Amino acid sequence: MTTKLSEKFLWGGAISASQCEGSYLDSRGLSNLDIIPYGKNRLKFLFGQEDDFSINQTEYYPSHNAIDFYNNYKDDIKLFAEMGFKCLRLSIAWTRIFPKGDELEPNEKGLLFYRNVFKECLRYGIEPLVTITHFDCPLHLIEKYGGWKDRKLVDFYVHYATILLNEFKEYVRYWITFNEINMILLAPFAGGGLVLKNEKEPEKIKFAALHHQLVASAKVTQIAHEINKNNKIGCMLASGNHYPNTSAPEDVWAAIEKDRHSYFFGDVQVKGKYPSYLLKALERKKIKIPFEKGDKELLRENTVDFISFSYYSSKVASSNPESLPKTGGNAGGTIKNAYLKMSDWGWQIDPLGLRITLNNLYDRYEKPLFIVENGLGAIDNLINDTVEDDYRIEYLREHIKAMKDAVELDGVDLLGYTSWGCVDLVSAGTGEMSKRYGFIYVDRDDQGIGTLKRYRKKSFEWYKRVIASNGEDLE
Repeated sequence: MTTKLSEKFLWGGAISASQCEGSYLDSRGLSNLDIIPYGKNRLKFLFGQEDDFSINQTEYYPSHNAIDFYNNYKDDIKLFAEMGFKCLRLSIAWTRIFPKGDELEPNEKGLLFYRNVFKECLRYGIEPLVTITHFDCPLHLIEKYGGWKDRKLVDFYVHYATILLNEFKEYVRYWITFNEINMILLAPFAGGGLVLKNEKEPEKIKFAALHHQLVASAKVTQIAHEINKNNKIGCMLASGNHYPNTSAPEDVWAAIEKDRHSYFFGDVQVKGKYPSYLLKALERKKIKIPFEKGDKELLRENTVDFISFSYYSSKVASSNPESLPKTGGNAGGTIKNAYLKMSDWGWQIDPLGLRITLNNLYDRYEKPLFIVENGLGAIDNLINDTVEDDYRIEYLREHIKAMKDAVELDGVDLLGYTSWGCVDLVSAGTGEMSKRYGFIYVDRDDQGIGTLKRYRKKSFEWYKRVIASNGEDLE
């Protein structure tokens, strides 16, 4: 006998501070994301290959104004409520609470802003799911300490998070410590404020910084449970399993290794220790995890309550990938899968891959899961004040069907589903506005020009029916 989604299932959407808030100089300091421009220079910043942090007046910086959620949050949350959201995943800008990152006292204006956002959500019965840091790191901490490669950032982050947990304990029960924590190895400046341009041992630095984040996450998990025993703390992974390119054993092994490279982040935060396969791999590279006294016990005793993840597409692995055709993906490309269609940005569309990912994560960890990012980045055309985005509806419909199969047929314990970019926002990877995910169109282009007026897309009414039926009406 199949079971339907729980009546407490948390339907909603997801946004992040740097991609939607704007007002970057209103009681806020600069972060790493504020100095990453749109255009040809963007990637070298993301990958830590640029050490000039000055704002160039000839460049456009998408995070500076974004979609001005800072001044439009009431109207946006009202639209989310109209769709019937049960949950809104959002992040807090570290630099809005501590502009430099290492102050002792928080910025009261920043605290007031988020308090008002949470109150507005709860006024409509929308549960806030809060990411403590969604890639942003105060620029001051990067310039003075080198970002997360310095263990001092653990204390700064824990102080920041403790303030949040105390200030907002009346409003927030669900917390995520780090967004897509595995991104620190893929896009180290975005993921950890790391500048690797002239470093001789970049891998060593990345793993040290990652360890510091994992320690910080465990400490905050411990504190969150002490502050409120009802707090639920999650890790967050960029997910999507690898298929072997062929049935050759070498390709199967390549897929296993690729998946392990993502799994180990969850292994530490859910199982409480570094897996032996990773330690062996690092040993071969002569890299040591910089354990300090008490770290192993801290990780072991403060595991997360749930595993949240992003899923956009699956990937393909091969033992000999050099000659194979490639295509795009979340923070890095992959081998092209001949059986799958692709988005406007070359991301492969694979709904069944979501069911596979859900099953693999649940089999591995046996803890509740939460899909906190999923969606289709596409070029939308606003005509007669709406967007006929049937392509987005089709993408979401098929992925929600796969999600329901994982729950109803496979027994996966799933807390909720928040589609990415429920209101159009700037892309973290490319900085584009034209790569749209939302149910709500925002009048702004890739150069930051537009009225910022909001328009309901066709998918707005569709998602409203999905939520009202608890996922039963997908047509």
